[in-house]
Amino acid sequence: MPAEDPAERPAPAVRPEVWETYGPADLSAVPVFAGGFINFGYWHSVDLEGPLSQADRIRSEQDLYRHVLDALAPDGGRAVEVGCGLGLGCALALDEYGPAAVTGVDVHPQQLRRAREANSPLLAAEPRRLSFVLGAAESLPLGDAEYDCLYSVEAVQHFPDLPAFAREAARVLRPGGRVAVAGFFSVEGAPDPEERLAGLLETFASGLDIARPVSRLAHALHEAGFDDVRADSIGPQVWPGWDRWLARLWAPGTWPRNFMAAWEQQILDYYLVTAARR
Repeated sequence: MPAEDPAERPAPAVRPEVWETYGPADLSAVPVFAGGFINFGYWHSVDLEGPLSQADRIRSEQDLYRHVLDALAPDGGRAVEVGCGLGLGCALALDEYGPAAVTGVDVHPQQLRRAREANSPLLAAEPRRLSFVLGAAESLPLGDAEYDCLYSVEAVQHFPDLPAFAREAARVLRPGGRVAVAGFFSVEGAPDPEERLAGLLETFASGLDIARPVSRLAHALHEAGFDDVRADSIGPQVWPGWDRWLARLWAPGTWPRNFMAAWEQQILDYYLVTAARR
């Protein structure tokens, strides 16, 4: 059965909180997300005892992508990023990991426009290796078994339907293809995580971020047709560095600094979830 033409698909519905944050508010332009990446960072290569520079911050964001891509080894295969934002992670994957092609998918049309602008020289030079398409994680505008690996970096906290995302990941990956998802989830067994996170963090209170245990994604992947499902905490490499960076702009006790408090109270953690398609 031929793949559906993406141009004929209706635009996906976008939750209002996501529409505002990644559209008019343009989170990629907020100073804490230096360099156009939109993630908390993986700080293992940064000296957190000394002063932090913008170069350190960008390195942390790039290193989070590297940590995810290291789990996939996409050399020579076809890769898709779900929730690609400005597409800088797609460009990093092409430059450093040698996939045959990368497709960036994002639910927000304004983000896709920014991605095409940010990567216009690469799109012109490598039109067959890089593309961006509009689509939701739960309904990917991609054909069956087209890809060798699928990854997502700090977007899963916005996905409203994890089982639907897992089924779509299984559909677009060939047998043996791999998935890697980095993002933050509530800690398994933490009491009242939704209420406690909403009390600490405005993004959970507003509904922008959705509080769920990481086992919800792991179970969804297994049910969708994945084996070797792993959920590994990388919180020690994320939260202290993120908090040190936030300390440049916010005092302790202000809501952005409460990500660290949520981790210390064992309500929230950051995970890398990986699996292989049966």
